[in-house]
Amino acid sequence: MRQNRAQKFFLESFIVTQAATDTRPRTTQGGIRVRVQKFGTFLSSMIMPNIGAFIAWGIITALFIPDGYFPNEKIATLVSAMVFYLLPILIAYSGGRLIYDVRGGVVGAIATMGVIMGTSSEVFLDKGESGSPMFLGAMICGPLFAWLMKKLDALWDGKIKPGFEMLVSNFSAGIFAALGAIASMFLLTPVMNVVMAAAARAVEFLISNNLLFLTSILIEPAKVLFLNNAINHGILTPLGTEQAVDQGYSLLFLLEANPGPGLGILLAYTFFGRGSAKATAPGAAIIHFFGGIHEIYFPYVLMKPVLIVAAIAGGMAGIFTETLLGAGLGSTAAPGSIIAILGVTAPGKHIAVIAGVLMAAVVSGVIASLILKFSKTATEDLHEATQKMQQMKGKKSAVASSALGDKDAQTPLISRIVFACDAGMGSSAMGASVLRNKINDAGFGKQVSVVNCAINNLTDSYDLLICHEDLVDRAQAKTPSAMHITVDNFMASPRYDEIVALISSQRQPQSGDATPVESPAEPEEKSELLRPENIILSGSAGSRDEAIEEAGALLVRAGAVDASYVAAMHEREASVSTFMGNGLAIPHGTNETKQYIKHSALAFVRYEQPVDWGGKEAHFVIAIAGADGSHLKILSKIAKLFAKKDSVQQLHDAATQEDILDIFGKVTA
Repeated sequence: MRQNRAQKFFLESFIVTQAATDTRPRTTQGGIRVRVQKFGTFLSSMIMPNIGAFIAWGIITALFIPDGYFPNEKIATLVSAMVFYLLPILIAYSGGRLIYDVRGGVVGAIATMGVIMGTSSEVFLDKGESGSPMFLGAMICGPLFAWLMKKLDALWDGKIKPGFEMLVSNFSAGIFAALGAIASMFLLTPVMNVVMAAAARAVEFLISNNLLFLTSILIEPAKVLFLNNAINHGILTPLGTEQAVDQGYSLLFLLEANPGPGLGILLAYTFFGRGSAKATAPGAAIIHFFGGIHEIYFPYVLMKPVLIVAAIAGGMAGIFTETLLGAGLGSTAAPGSIIAILGVTAPGKHIAVIAGVLMAAVVSGVIASLILKFSKTATEDLHEATQKMQQMKGKKSAVASSALGDKDAQTPLISRIVFACDAGMGSSAMGASVLRNKINDAGFGKQVSVVNCAINNLTDSYDLLICHEDLVDRAQAKTPSAMHITVDNFMASPRYDEIVALISSQRQPQSGDATPVESPAEPEEKSELLRPENIILSGSAGSRDEAIEEAGALLVRAGAVDASYVAAMHEREASVSTFMGNGLAIPHGTNETKQYIKHSALAFVRYEQPVDWGGKEAHFVIAIAGADGSHLKILSKIAKLFAKKDSVQQLHDAATQEDILDIFGKVTA
């Protein structure tokens, strides 16, 4: 009971942006299935970040083309330009970035221009002739040329003479991207023309012969195996968009997105289910139908696998109905919510779309009800089915687990914690130190690691990420699998105690794990980074900018930094505040301006009248210049000092620079 309360308190207190998972190496299960999932996820990862662009294109198409609601010849010129150029380039960039970050994205996007122009050219734009949006070509070129660029860079890595790095980097990317564009134009274009023509003929054959409903035999089971995004965004979206270019809408957008089959199954559980399945099905149905989170019904199918028959039959009925009535969407619907679907439905197709959704729900519901009503199974273990689904998916499902009352849904075993900030050397280092000390004191230091990192250097390998609230969007993009926590007080955030409470509820301290806060070692140590001449006991600044200038001038006078670094401190402050809490601010430069640092150093300024630091009162300003990791030890000391009120008071009462140094020296890092 106490564990559940602690976890509930943790969940309610934190701003949790996505369910976490343990991404450390594990035993691979399901061999081929896992590899297919990974490949499908990679394909969908190129499309999903750009869904907003697809929707924007669909809205413009529906409203302003000659057959739209508000025909406008000028605005309609956006339609062709977006679908033939913008969307493929966005896809290529996303794919390249997955392989080789921004450099790979840029090279992949440039190389893709070759296959775009090779398959389309300006003919169809000027003369109105049809062409093929090169989505599949972009999904090949983007990752391929990014991977090749990565391999090329590895050939001369570490062999470039100092001072020529930027020159070589820029010209190598430019030359290779230009060659890639030419190569894709003449080598990939013929292949893509054949592939796209074959795909178009296959789709046309299925539609013209009213056989498109047969795709449900593959789509519905694949969805339950968590290949829904791969199928929808990796395959159907590119094909559907090409069809929508020709006729203004496509039924392909509805094949996977139709919420009818899942709704029918959940309604059947509502009336004929038993135990927790019956109790939770109504809420799951609302989330599924209106929220568009289809994965929430997967455990209900896995609990009784024969229900896949109901899903397939419902999917078939829905597609067949939509085919007969000529239903279609103007662009992809994401998520698969009835609200999103109706929002992108092509003009005049709403009745047909609604009919298809209702028919799918009725058919799947009737069949599922018969199966459940006459089933001989006395009990149903929905939680076990949820766990099975999560194993197949490869990670926790936040929505499914929380809807089923799983208290551990968003609290995986926390073993790796990272603090992130822009530069990775100031606020994140101090926050990591404070939390690390608390975890050590609780006896979990050997079981839980706490590190700090620059956002640009993050990898998706952490269980929990903590950052300033202004940085959370960037952090999420780098660590999508982690739980994300935002704080506005790195020194004394109440979130730290909640994290420790959660860790305590998950495990027991190990013998010898605890680390005492105070240690007799090196009681009189004095930092070489903080010298008496870099300490001002009574600062004169009256504003935040003046305080940065005052502290930065100490670093410049000490020969630790160039004057350009002080400008970078202002730039850093303009993006994210460096106020730490407990009256402390630690201004420092951005990650990109480390070249202006000559050696690591600190500057300490105390203010009798507090400085207004973005609405917070700063009595102490400690400017940081970190050329390497040598400043991290004293940052740990600073963190410990400002975590205690009596230590902060000692700094207030210090009469000389030596007193300040002594106070720091009495704290072990």
